[in-house]
Amino acid sequence: MTEKVCRNCRRIVEGKVCPVCKESSFSDDWRGYVVILNPEGSKIAEELNVKTPGRYALRVR
Repeated sequence: MTEKVCRNCRRIVEGKVCPVCKESSFSDDWRGYVVILNPEGSKIAEELNVKTPGRYALRVR
């Protein structure tokens, strides 16, 4: 199964519904990703507005 990215929160997902925001609008056109392990202590998570650990795309079209 191809990984897709949620257009709303940029979470990389494999299912039909995003586990973070519960949306179902996905994109196949994305570039780069970052793994957030501890969003509370991460400046990158703060910049990306990420509150839940996981893999997130850096650029989504």
